[in-house]
Amino acid sequence: MRYTSRFVAAALGLAITVGSQANAAELTDSLKKGTPDLKSATALAFGPEGILFVGDPAGASIFAIATGDTTAGGKDAVKQEKIAEKIAALLGTTSAETTINDFKVNPASGNLYFSVTRGKSPGTPVIVKLDRAGKLTALELKDLPFSSVKLPNASDKNRAEAITGLAYTKGLVIIAGLSNEEFASKLRAVGFPFKEADKGTSVEIFHGAHGKMETNSPVRTFTIYDIGGKPNLLAAYTCTPLVRLPVDSLKPGEKVTGITIAELGNGNRPLDMIVYTKDGKDYLLLANNKRGVMKIKLDGADKVEPITKRAGPMTGLQYETIAELKEVVQLDKLDGERAVIMTAAGALETVPLP
Repeated sequence: MRYTSRFVAAALGLAITVGSQANAAELTDSLKKGTPDLKSATALAFGPEGILFVGDPAGASIFAIATGDTTAGGKDAVKQEKIAEKIAALLGTTSAETTINDFKVNPASGNLYFSVTRGKSPGTPVIVKLDRAGKLTALELKDLPFSSVKLPNASDKNRAEAITGLAYTKGLVIIAGLSNEEFASKLRAVGFPFKEADKGTSVEIFHGAHGKMETNSPVRTFTIYDIGGKPNLLAAYTCTPLVRLPVDSLKPGEKVTGITIAELGNGNRPLDMIVYTKDGKDYLLLANNKRGVMKIKLDGADKVEPITKRAGPMTGLQYETIAELKEVVQLDKLDGERAVIMTAAGALETVPLP
């Protein structure tokens, strides 16, 4: 079984198509019943009212699907061993023929949703739901309310990374991925309900471990963090700079410089991240392939001195390694006090936010 990170990664530009924020009823009403023509399913994100956003890099599209899953499913801890084998059995195949690409917790219900590829590449995309009672079901895509938006200039050479990450914030779907342009990495903010997506804005960053500016290094994972009521992206790159990108500073067709706020160590690939609050303080929890799970203090994230020269680990925002969290490849918030982690061995486990 091969596990991938949340794909919340690879982005260096941002295109913004901003519409007015709609209320939940208007968002749901914008979806029309039909059958989403998914070519693939990788990155996931949830919006209001159980609306699931699905990245389809093979089709260079984003789908918004009304799951109808808006009733709280209970408060029991999530705990599953060998989740890949169980999903494979549900789909009538083996774990060797099943790839879990991403998972997200639906905040409207507390249930978990997985994007899965059945079979070898290109395979068949499947969305699988795990409810809080431990029951697995495949989401029936026929006759569901949905909408979609096509991405222009999606990468042809590396189509699997045309969409590498999704997030929803304040009426915008943030999309990370690669384009077919010279500055390949893009980040788009598409207004929802969907209208259209533009070609994106290029972003450069200073990479402290490498001691230079970079324009094509892919973001490996990102999340949204509000500072002063305005959304910012917190984005982690390989080797491992952490960068802040104010959403409203990024304009279509322009180039901006991301703000490098921490250097977390080279020889490392970030995998997944979440933001949470504990004891009145904000933290970033970041899973990595070489450096374990880091708890990063976000105090002063908007005021820390930007890194603009060669720097080693522990420059900028500070972190501690959570020793008891081992081999974590994906994670998401379950509620205000707990997270769900997936390990490299395929175990799902509920853990307290450290």
